[in-house]
Amino acid sequence: MDFLDLIDPSRVVFSARFPNKEQLLRNLASRAANCLDIDKSAILNALQTREELGSTGLGGGFALPHARVEGLDKPFCLFMSLQRPIDYGSIDDNPVDLIFLLLSPTNIGSEHLGALAAISRRLRDQEFAQGLRNATSAAALCSVLRGRKN
Repeated sequence: MDFLDLIDPSRVVFSARFPNKEQLLRNLASRAANCLDIDKSAILNALQTREELGSTGLGGGFALPHARVEGLDKPFCLFMSLQRPIDYGSIDDNPVDLIFLLLSPTNIGSEHLGALAAISRRLRDQEFAQGLRNATSAAALCSVLRGRKN
């Protein structure tokens, strides 16, 4: 699965602001719930349960919160850039400013892992990361995510 297939322009959020990780996760859950018609608390609970296993802060300013959620029939992805980085408890202890949210059906198996791996590989690309950080609008973020130069 190519994670770029999961990026819908309506699910790209530019320059959001949150005081902390908890508020960020609540907002991500709310945005996902609105798109998916799934209870916000179910999504938030799934994200928090996953975070209890270990931070989804990958280092380099990226976070990849993810969970399997009852009621989904296909994977859901949302991308968000933050106006100011926040402490996320990342593996490198650096704050996070770029977030990919990935939600998958509970029965999807290896596709969830494949999407996580594809996103992680892409985030290690310095040119890609710099393009995301240099974007000045949601449309510009979407272009970078889809691999087009601005």
